[in-house]
Amino acid sequence: MRILCKNKFTPILAGFRQFIRPTCGDSNVVLQPWKLPETSVRPYYAGKNGGNQTLFKGTTVLSFGRYSGKQGHRLSSSRSLPDSELSRSSVVPISGSGPPVYERPRTGLLSLLPESWVPFAELARLDKPTGTYYLLFPCLFSTLLAADYTGATPWTVMTTSMLFAAGALVMRGAGCTINDLWDRDLDPHVSRTRHRPIARGAVTPLAALTFTGLQLFAGLGILTQFPPSCLYFGIPSLLLVGTYPLAKRVTNYPQVVLGFTFSWGAFMGFPALGIDPFADHAVVKAVGALYASCIAWTVLYDMIYAHMDLKDDAKIGIKSIALRHEKQTKLVLSGLAATQIVLLSLAGSAINAGPLFFGGSCGCAATTLGLMIWKVELREASSCWWWFKNGALFTGGAIALGLIGNYYSSMTNQEEKLTA
Repeated sequence: MRILCKNKFTPILAGFRQFIRPTCGDSNVVLQPWKLPETSVRPYYAGKNGGNQTLFKGTTVLSFGRYSGKQGHRLSSSRSLPDSELSRSSVVPISGSGPPVYERPRTGLLSLLPESWVPFAELARLDKPTGTYYLLFPCLFSTLLAADYTGATPWTVMTTSMLFAAGALVMRGAGCTINDLWDRDLDPHVSRTRHRPIARGAVTPLAALTFTGLQLFAGLGILTQFPPSCLYFGIPSLLLVGTYPLAKRVTNYPQVVLGFTFSWGAFMGFPALGIDPFADHAVVKAVGALYASCIAWTVLYDMIYAHMDLKDDAKIGIKSIALRHEKQTKLVLSGLAATQIVLLSLAGSAINAGPLFFGGSCGCAATTLGLMIWKVELREASSCWWWFKNGALFTGGAIALGLIGNYYSSMTNQEEKLTA
């Protein structure tokens, strides 16, 4: 941030924390914020009173000290400014714009939480549920395919889906916390992530690690509510949770690694309804095709998401498929969409799914994916975010609704056969 004095064009690096440590002076000096009288001023000011340099935020003095006027100046002293020394003439609005300062959310879920809880809720991304949806959908797809195959009751399908929703919420939070721990030295350099709790110093790495352990323990508690065989399929997924942040550093295709993790729920629906996925050849084919289909979908939507950080990632050395194929992105997205739909069709064919699956799930998914690839403006972060966020509901919702329709049709046909 560049902060200009009234008669000197001197940049000052100011850190916005509970206590402000000057970066160009005695590192032992800790300046505490104090309040000024309310005035109708702009948010940020650099004031000069005699030889004193002052940084204001609203009516709060963030730092104050004596400026030597030389390059490599030192902050030789600090004290509170008496009200009598504070005049409008000694305060100059900052020109230009710097990085935005973190402010606690004033709307939504986070605004309702105690202040000390907010950083941890942000770590778990409770205010951004899109990732939870993306983690839940493969579980839901698998459950609905298994329900059609086994004839499970609607109550069983509903309670199983609710458990998966709770697990997705907890495990997505754990994954995000691990990601932020890995990226704590990189996030401050990316405009979209510089205000994440660890990056801005609101949560220490040790506290974040403890929070991760609590979330993983809660996830294990949810997993134990499923049939025991689910433990054999669920626990190995923990090995993948922490790999995506590492993959960003070593491969141009970390989205594939993310796909392995986020699509793991494709294995879970059948054992959750009491079927061993490897005991039935048809189920093996269905689960394998569904898992591969979800991986293609994950790579697709995360490639769009990665375009939001394209410039920052290139500067700090983070790798992604978006950077690797920046000039062929829509071609790659189209190929991924086609792959996803073909594999999804194979999953349905393996268990003899009905026309509502192929027309509803596959047909509507193809339509929503095509619309997203056509309309998304990859050079506009706001467009990428909108399609990433809403694409979860468009495509995932379409597939789920088709599967629900197929399940309902199958149940109706079975009841008619029993009453005939």
